[in-house]
Amino acid sequence: MTEINRHRKNQRMSQIVVHNGLVYLAGQVASTAPGESIETQTKNVLDKIDTYLNEVGSQKGNILSTNIWLSSIKDFDSMNKIWDEWVDSENPPVRACVESKLASEKFIVEISIIAKL
Repeated sequence: MTEINRHRKNQRMSQIVVHNGLVYLAGQVASTAPGESIETQTKNVLDKIDTYLNEVGSQKGNILSTNIWLSSIKDFDSMNKIWDEWVDSENPPVRACVESKLASEKFIVEISIIAKL
């Protein structure tokens, strides 16, 4: 059985799980930019994803799959502007993006990824 490594965990959840050569990140919100614009929150979330991937020895070019939740699909184009500047265009992941009510009204974007180490 391969080992499961959990990072940045509390009693409810782990922010990062590494198993069998894959990195799973929990849905990330802009915890240091609540209530800010979609551009600011998206950049904040993507910075966190970079930090967490680097922490376990991976990088954004290794992202395989991304799920994005927007509190309003009207923010799709503005979020994509930031995403397109950030994503590794040579190695783009598969991606889904949907409108959804998030856990708190102060957050308007949430992103979760799966990457290889």
